[in-house]
Amino acid sequence: MDKLLKNRKGFGITEVLVSAFVLGLLYMAILHMQTGNREAVLRIRGRDGAIEVAQQVLDSLNRIGLASITSDPTSSTSYTLDPISRSWERGSKVGGGHSTIEYTPTVTVSPTNDFKATNESNYETVSHIYAKQVNVQVSWQFKGSTQSINVSSVIR
Repeated sequence: MDKLLKNRKGFGITEVLVSAFVLGLLYMAILHMQTGNREAVLRIRGRDGAIEVAQQVLDSLNRIGLASITSDPTSSTSYTLDPISRSWERGSKVGGGHSTIEYTPTVTVSPTNDFKATNESNYETVSHIYAKQVNVQVSWQFKGSTQSINVSSVIR
């Protein structure tokens, strides 16, 4: 009988079931990791889009000029701009399609007293604002929560 057991080769049903179970667990772990990676890519793309929108708003404010930006000498001035959408292709391998995120930029202009220059002569005193501190907050929705970034610049 001992000789018969030594000559047997191959796998038994127990070994096959255990290895199938272990492989199934590994497959599920890889799927879970891949889902997390997909979420991270979407979060990064959303943030990149928000940075692009903030920079676009700051560039627009620079173009229109200092005098055209509404401000107050003693308190902050805030205003919300129209929403801006950004879209990108999700790729053709997994799901495909497009993702679109709607960003809401809010511009806050700091009090301008810190950027006020005054010149005096015997005849008159002239003061003017030579710069404005502008903060752009861009917010968007991601998985049911509001995400936001702040970008600040001095416009001269």
